[in-house]
Amino acid sequence: MYLKRTHNKKTGRTSLSMVQSYYDKQKGYARTRTLTTFGYLDELQKTHTDPIAYCQAIVDEHNAQSQQAHSDHTITIKKGQSLDRNTHARKNLGYIIIMQLFHALGLDRLLQNRRQRNTGIQCHTAAIMKLLVISRILAPASKKRTFESRRRYFDFDNKTSFDLVDIYRSLSHFATLEQDIQLLIHNRITKQYGRDLDLIYYDVTNYYFEIDQEDDLRRKGISKEHRPNPIVQLGLATDANGLPLSYEVFAGNESEKLHLRPAVFTLRDQYATRRVIAVADAAQNTGNNIYYLDCGKQGYVFSQSIRGGSTAFKNYVTNEADYQWYGSDYKRKSRLIRREISVDFIRQDGTTGITGTTSATDMTGTTGTTGTTGTTGTTGTTYKKTVTVDQRQIVFYSDKYAARAKAAREAAIAKAHKIAQNPSAYTRATSYGALKYVKHVSIDPKTKEVKPTGGTPVLDYDAICEEEKYDGYYAIVTNLFDEGDQEGQFTDEKIIDIYRGLWRVEDSFRITKSDLEARPIYLSRPERIKAHFLICFISLVILRLIQQQTNWVYSPQVLIEAMNNISCTHGGSNLFLFDYRSSVSDDLGQAFGIDFTSQWLTRAQIKKLLAAAKTAS
Repeated sequence: MYLKRTHNKKTGRTSLSMVQSYYDKQKGYARTRTLTTFGYLDELQKTHTDPIAYCQAIVDEHNAQSQQAHSDHTITIKKGQSLDRNTHARKNLGYIIIMQLFHALGLDRLLQNRRQRNTGIQCHTAAIMKLLVISRILAPASKKRTFESRRRYFDFDNKTSFDLVDIYRSLSHFATLEQDIQLLIHNRITKQYGRDLDLIYYDVTNYYFEIDQEDDLRRKGISKEHRPNPIVQLGLATDANGLPLSYEVFAGNESEKLHLRPAVFTLRDQYATRRVIAVADAAQNTGNNIYYLDCGKQGYVFSQSIRGGSTAFKNYVTNEADYQWYGSDYKRKSRLIRREISVDFIRQDGTTGITGTTSATDMTGTTGTTGTTGTTGTTGTTYKKTVTVDQRQIVFYSDKYAARAKAAREAAIAKAHKIAQNPSAYTRATSYGALKYVKHVSIDPKTKEVKPTGGTPVLDYDAICEEEKYDGYYAIVTNLFDEGDQEGQFTDEKIIDIYRGLWRVEDSFRITKSDLEARPIYLSRPERIKAHFLICFISLVILRLIQQQTNWVYSPQVLIEAMNNISCTHGGSNLFLFDYRSSVSDDLGQAFGIDFTSQWLTRAQIKKLLAAAKTAS
């Protein structure tokens, strides 16, 4: 490398730059590349007494570092030498992949810009978020533990510009950026990786808190893990490739059925999609969701409960007519049907008398409260009305599903036997899945314990036999018809494949709860809780992008383990010894343009890698 002076005859100005010579194998001759442009000589003279000497010193330093990086090093080892107290020479470099994506998504720039607008925030919020996301993926822990372990990463191994108090204060600031960050991530993914928004997969889960006291957000509701603790709920939408698209946090006692429609129409409006096909489980299969999605020209693919269906629907499922067998263990049939559903409509006359408790939003964005008999909205009360819709119903049977249902029921029946023998030993949570097979028992509304009612507890064989009739059957309903200009696009097999893609959302929930350890949550302020989920969402997006960039070959657990193992030990003389290499690390390096094959790296080489990762765009 050398200092180059370029004189422009037209302007009479001289520019200074650092240039490197290299041999171009393709062209067959030597060429040069500009590494750094220092600026014009006359401008540099305003800030430096001798600008040429200043720039030459920078070039000399780069040459010295390059020479050191490619020269042999001698390490002197003293036998019996003890470690200094509080020594922790182990460093991780695998986090560079996470950091590269963090910058590629534009998060660093957004957080820096928003901090500058808010003069009340003095700490480096971008660095805080980066640390929280890196740690959430590689070493999930409390915010306190995350701060104490920060020196594991090169970016935070020196004195940081923030402390633990700054981390907690920043959480409230992050919560205000929830929507902006989601939209930014979507725009960046669309531009750099591409989005498939023809299908939107949506599901809801909940997260528990190790507390008994409820508040406005943490409320007791139907826990997916059958815990009695207060919970918050999270609705997550992903695209057809399984990349997270958006999320929403809401109170634990709210019905998840009320959040699908607002999410769909928000996605349509914010992300400018021509039509959203919402894919969800049976919990979202309600009259309101079906009717308002249909009227709003949006598609849906929902599972349909057979055991909870009408008598006519059950008869259709079990009737052998029209089934077509595919092999000896799988059969399928479908039909178009005009069916009646019950829908809530807003009463425009403003009459009162219908009460309710749960927040609701209809297709037009009008909010109100949903009760047992109706709803009261801001523009008037609502009333129920029976309407007719056209629907396509697809039913299929699998021996594999039948065997799975039978095994699950046998385990529940075994528990039901024990409940019948000693009801008081069980509660609503511990009897989950088995109580429906026991007669003459109920749940005490105060203690939540199982208690005998109206006779001696015995197994309900009628209920068991009724369930057996539907083992192996599965049903899906949709407003996508395989006809007209859509003929061939939505065959029965295609609709079933579309619905099976819902596992991607379920898998994302599993990742957040297990790999990212999103729960239990020990924060208490609502805005900090929301910031926690924002951190988990960003972490999930980055993990999914890593999977996508490595062609979905590896599970999140394998990728996390590999990134954790890409670590080194300080060997003295600014040298770091790496002791891990695998096919996973090679694939990660190839996908993200990072060489993880070197056994030794100097601090200067590591800094160069980190600097390159931060310029990702």
